[in-house]
Amino acid sequence: MACLRPLQSTDLDQLVRVYRDAVLSQAVGLYTPEQIAAWGEHAGRDPGLREALLRGYGLASCAMGDDAIIEAFALLEPDDRLSLLYCRGRAGRQGRGRALVQAMEEESRRRGCQHIRTEASQLSQPLLLRLGWRVEREETVRFAGEWFSRWRMIKDLM
Repeated sequence: MACLRPLQSTDLDQLVRVYRDAVLSQAVGLYTPEQIAAWGEHAGRDPGLREALLRGYGLASCAMGDDAIIEAFALLEPDDRLSLLYCRGRAGRQGRGRALVQAMEEESRRRGCQHIRTEASQLSQPLLLRLGWRVEREETVRFAGEWFSRWRMIKDLM
């Protein structure tokens, strides 16, 4: 299994590349080309990723034998919210997402949270359902200039 390590502020450029790759390589067929383009470019244009990284708790899933190469990452921000979960297409189906989500759940629990929540895309919703999360409601939101459906999800930690 790949290593997990804490995210660092120096990881930002690499996180933007992972974010973009995850969207561009895995969203085809689930989203329109316009949605994919807008979403894929969002992290590079929005300072929110850097701000969230500085405020939150994040983990990187790294390539075997090289913790400098990030293949996937997750971020808790605030302590009871899985705010980001992205995995490069080439690194999919290797258990990285599962390991990151479970580590975020454990960290949230360690910080005293009774529940963990998120807004899940069509990419992350199936994994979260398999890990025992439940859908509270579906919503449609405008993000990066396009309309997206997503699911507010929650999991009890206690």
